[in-house]
Amino acid sequence: MATLYNALEKDLRYREGLTACINCGTCTAICPAASVWDYDPRLVVDTVQQHNEAELEQLLKSDTIWYCGECLSCKTRCPRGNTPGYIIQALRALSIETGYFTESVQGQKQLAIKRTVGDHILKYGYCVYIDEVDTDMYPEQGPVWDWLKENRQSILQRLGTSYQKKASGTLRQIPQESLNDLQRIFEETGATERFKKIEDLSAKKAGELGIQFSHGKDDYFQYLYNQQE
Repeated sequence: MATLYNALEKDLRYREGLTACINCGTCTAICPAASVWDYDPRLVVDTVQQHNEAELEQLLKSDTIWYCGECLSCKTRCPRGNTPGYIIQALRALSIETGYFTESVQGQKQLAIKRTVGDHILKYGYCVYIDEVDTDMYPEQGPVWDWLKENRQSILQRLGTSYQKKASGTLRQIPQESLNDLQRIFEETGATERFKKIEDLSAKKAGELGIQFSHGKDDYFQYLYNQQE
């Protein structure tokens, strides 16, 4: 019978990221996330090395694997050539594939990331696009961002960007042909299917919680965005 470890070991990032951890803790010492979260990449690697199915399942359902910023500082310092960041990437992929991501606060937020960064890449060709910045979601910015958005045409022109223009330069309008190429890349690499899985499994979780689920910044999105640990 296939196990979680069977699935994890098929991921190239897992195979490349784990050689022979000696539990020295160097990765944790250099990790920026470990300095601000209750997060210890050494313990993550130690857990996966034990090949304990129950513990691996708990890890996939936990917030822990979502704290990593994927900066790969760990790769630069490990004396045995391990890359905990790669292992985390493989664990995240498996968490989404199994649906376990909906069992943790940080994991559930993958829907919010998909509906912002992910969808914006396919729609505009940019991870963050000024037209999609919702200032109501960032009250700490005060009225400055509202003013910037209201006056973005003139401001971006003065800054020398190519905002909404069919020309080279920053914030240029990405040709439809290029956007189509991006869509094909997503389809070929499995990202389109993963996005669908995030939506479908998030809809199931929203139903369990009794929260309205549709699209965009719906009630479930707002719940995720405002959710506290």
